[in-house]
Amino acid sequence: MSSKQQQSDPSAEVNFGYQKVSAAEKTERVGAVFRAVAKRYDVMNDIMSLGTHRIFKRMVLHMSGLRQGHKVLDLAGGTGDMAALFADAVGPQGEVVLADLNEDMMRVGRDRLLDDGLTQISFCRAPAEALPFPDQQFDCACISFGLRNFTDKDQALRELLRVLKPGAALLVLEFSKPTDPLLEGAYKAFQTLWPPIGKALVGDAQPYQYLVDSIRVHPDQNALRQMFSDAGFVDAEYHNLLGGIAAIHRGCKPMNDGPAD
Repeated sequence: MSSKQQQSDPSAEVNFGYQKVSAAEKTERVGAVFRAVAKRYDVMNDIMSLGTHRIFKRMVLHMSGLRQGHKVLDLAGGTGDMAALFADAVGPQGEVVLADLNEDMMRVGRDRLLDDGLTQISFCRAPAEALPFPDQQFDCACISFGLRNFTDKDQALRELLRVLKPGAALLVLEFSKPTDPLLEGAYKAFQTLWPPIGKALVGDAQPYQYLVDSIRVHPDQNALRQMFSDAGFVDAEYHNLLGGIAAIHRGCKPMNDGPAD
């Protein structure tokens, strides 16, 4: 696959929650959302997930198959909690690249991770749709609760395929669709609390209303599994968490995927 993939038309319309906006406007709006919440992002994650996101991320680590000395890409890594788990797995001889487009989120993560002495983590500001890495660089890649914010999810998946080594896995932890109607109703009622809590703790309800809307328009489990396959991943599968409130998707780069053209 060529590293010169055609990029998205910045004037094309995409979803920002329930709104249709240009690709360029979505990129800017998503950036503004995360700039607004960067300093309280982790506190709000604990509140909104009742702490379960930490368990989910350890499940991702377990499914990654990472070993000492491996190199992993934590895309949309934000404040770095997933990168910290990966750093322990790959050890001092390994490497974790935390990539994110939002400088404010990455600054929070960089300060925390460096304070913890995790020097095997490097930082890269980059869009998911145009990763600044050579082909076949990583033993694993991960996106944790970030895919739904990408301007062009399909292009991002193709880019991730390009930078992975043959046989390497991509893991995507993301909000998904509850499989039980009663659970879905209760979950939607719980989500109505997020904007007022965000207003109280962060001073702005809008980022959390966007969060609710972005979850509801995000592709469901089967649609995302098909997107993995369409991008070129093999053995695409997903594992529902909490009845489908979230899911871990996994796919691998084909072993016979040779050097890019």
